[in-house]
Amino acid sequence: MLVVEDRGGAVALMLASLLFLGTWPALLTLLERRGRLPQHTYLDYSVTNLLAAVVIAIASGQLGGSRPDMPSFFTQLTQDNWPSILFAMAGGVALSIGNLISQYSWAFVGLSVTNIICSSLAVVVGTTMNYFLDGRMNRADVLFPGVACFLVAVFLDSAVHSSNAKDEEQKLSMSGGIELSSDVADKVKLLPDQEALDDGGDDDFGTGTAEFIMQVEKRRSIKVFGSSRWLCLGLAFLAGACFSLFSPAINLATNDQWHALKDGVPHLAVYVAFFHFSVSCFVVGVGLNVWLLYRPVAGVPPSTVGAYAADWNGRHWALLAGLLCGFGNGFQFMGGQAAGYAAADAVQALPLVSTIWGVIILGEYRRSSARTYLLLACMLTMFVVAVALLMASAAHRKTA
Repeated sequence: MLVVEDRGGAVALMLASLLFLGTWPALLTLLERRGRLPQHTYLDYSVTNLLAAVVIAIASGQLGGSRPDMPSFFTQLTQDNWPSILFAMAGGVALSIGNLISQYSWAFVGLSVTNIICSSLAVVVGTTMNYFLDGRMNRADVLFPGVACFLVAVFLDSAVHSSNAKDEEQKLSMSGGIELSSDVADKVKLLPDQEALDDGGDDDFGTGTAEFIMQVEKRRSIKVFGSSRWLCLGLAFLAGACFSLFSPAINLATNDQWHALKDGVPHLAVYVAFFHFSVSCFVVGVGLNVWLLYRPVAGVPPSTVGAYAADWNGRHWALLAGLLCGFGNGFQFMGGQAAGYAAADAVQALPLVSTIWGVIILGEYRRSSARTYLLLACMLTMFVVAVALLMASAAHRKTA
């Protein structure tokens, strides 16, 4: 069995995980803005997400020699390690629900805002739990200042969101044919001149302009105008609460800190835990999205299994997103097993990557005010400092 045990290899896995986990949300958001139903996208994503776990489990869990304390992948599938399996599956359920909620939150409050709230909650809650579960193996004097930087980033993110919302309100109010409701602090109600909009067809407007915002709303599958800002932010916080639980669950599954396994039963290898984690994530994700095909939410039109099977528009991007997320999660857990799960939570700085993709692909923060750009730069700087501190707290896990 191939196991990463050195600190350098663990940090390399964390960096790869950071890139992958920061990229796949941009792909799903892009598909939603192009009009593809989120249920169709998530079903495609779920298939390759599970495929990544199977590849990691078989390729890494079967290669190399096995040890008595670390059997091969197929050997562990036959052992009496159900307590650890249940912890892993509980983590998969938490991640699947969090990802599903995030898919709608990305539409309502934006890719950057959602990921920052989710990542910060995952670090503040999840990293603290992992620190104590790992027997305080990471340097507290380095780790917790990093956690504090994530907290600062949350407050800066709130300021960025507020400033950018005001910028968009100003753009819309200055554009002809658009009328804003009086309660602009809580909602933006768009009333375009439909005849003029139809005459415009699918012409591309300048990114970040009022016309661009109108066209995005016209094409996207989740309609967001007129929604309550606080309800939308609540979705992001709910997703973050789910994300804060899945890493500690994997930690318990692989290290058995609560001594749930019988005497003589080896701890669950990280590859095996990730496999069970991904299976439960797949079952929950597919089950909920098949149900949402016929009982959609957030103004999304209904669909059917047959319509999903025939929908090839953008399917390759959804499949790629599943692979990126699957390998990203797998690399995070492998790095955490080697250097501590608290340090591996450095990958929660994924909004650094997501924000870059949000600006390049989705046009977020284009043509915003200087104040918004300054706050955005300060927020991203906090994330850079935070990820550096969490990685610097990495230690070497002592194996039995």
